[in-house]
Amino acid sequence: MPLGLQDLLCSEDLESLEHGQSGVGSGFDSDSGSIRNLTNFSFPDDAQEVLARFIDTESDNSTRSDYQSRLRSYSFDSFARAYSVSWILKARAHHHFLPVTAYLAVNYMDRFFALHQILEEKDWAMQLLAVTCLSLAMKMEETLIPSLLDLQAGCSEFVFEPKTIRRLELLVLASLDWRLRFVTPFSFIEYFAYKADPPGKYARYLVSRAAKIILSALHDINILDHRASSLAAAAIICASDEIQDLAFTNPDTAVAWCSGLTQDKISSSYQIMKHIAINNNVERKQPVILSQQRVMPGVRFEFASLSSLPTTSKRKREERDTMVT
Repeated sequence: MPLGLQDLLCSEDLESLEHGQSGVGSGFDSDSGSIRNLTNFSFPDDAQEVLARFIDTESDNSTRSDYQSRLRSYSFDSFARAYSVSWILKARAHHHFLPVTAYLAVNYMDRFFALHQILEEKDWAMQLLAVTCLSLAMKMEETLIPSLLDLQAGCSEFVFEPKTIRRLELLVLASLDWRLRFVTPFSFIEYFAYKADPPGKYARYLVSRAAKIILSALHDINILDHRASSLAAAAIICASDEIQDLAFTNPDTAVAWCSGLTQDKISSSYQIMKHIAINNNVERKQPVILSQQRVMPGVRFEFASLSSLPTTSKRKREERDTMVT
């Protein structure tokens, strides 16, 4: 049955919108996305065993199998996703959030989109969902959290009231069955960087470059059916391709980095990541941001359940930002 968001925005004039008014041990943050000094690697003895368990469970938070085909066949859903991903990445850069925060936000959005469809083709509805998913993700990962109004500052066409965002948060949480913590590529990249470069000479570059490639890959719907571990391995291989001393790194050698990795899955992910890495320096077109429009409570719109539709610290933070952005 349809999942309504009536009165989510409680009392404003619709016309104003229509017409443009988990770590595995000491020294290893499993999916925090933090980038630390990796010159001297220090991983717990059971790191590989823990990561192997991560690989066993990493598909638990994937999207529905028909989600990709829907994005390809329904142009508005594809546009809505592209718009939302661009907004999330722009907001991440503006607020200097961890890379994993953006990754989580996009995952929440994809899992929600896989279950529901925006009934009205409104730019503000897409942005509201993006803001909501980023709000949930930053609460999971960030230590310095901006207010919901500040979160939208500098990167939003519309500005939503905090109570509006909180209402949609509850709907998203219910749709995701409250499952917000899961394995991401950032669970693996530090350890894989160590495996690719045991002396640690290029470790910081490998991690930062891999993180940048992973964030760029969020635009590509083809990554949706790829495992986090394979994406992480592929991103590290792509980063290694740029370093002559690490030219021997490839999907065949990467299989040995951790139990559970497979050559075919890494190779498949590598083909996507390689294309992204080659084009990484090309600036992506951002959504056009107009003068901000404050969205007061009151607009009504709906997300429909697909089952009801016809089938179709400041220093550390600054250091982290200089490496990824």
